[in-house]
Amino acid sequence: MGNNEARLITELQEQAAEVLVRHRSILDIMTKLDEYNARINRAIAKSVTFCGCIEINAKKQDFNSTSLNDMLGKMDSHIVGEICPNCKEILEQEIGAYMFFLASLANTLDFDLSGTIAKELDRTKTLGIYGMK
Repeated sequence: MGNNEARLITELQEQAAEVLVRHRSILDIMTKLDEYNARINRAIAKSVTFCGCIEINAKKQDFNSTSLNDMLGKMDSHIVGEICPNCKEILEQEIGAYMFFLASLANTLDFDLSGTIAKELDRTKTLGIYGMK
């Protein structure tokens, strides 16, 4: 993660500390994270069912490959099409709100979100494909 990205995350965390008033309780923050997770899922569903810019064509994933690289090449997102600008804007807003409350959670529990992201990135790079999630 570059300095610019880390700075953006730190700025978001600082801004969240300044402006979060109504939902300062850990319980409020936890439920707001759940709410925005549901809103993200709903926005994706509406992209399929209302807008139609994307489709979901789900099927069984093929895990019967002889190598991890071969298997990785066969994994499918099940998304057909491309999200339209309107749906993308809605999703960006919902994901942004989720990130705000994630930053608020980090503040409430007194840890640095950009440091947490950097540690996860380092773990992911170190384990590579063997840290499959």
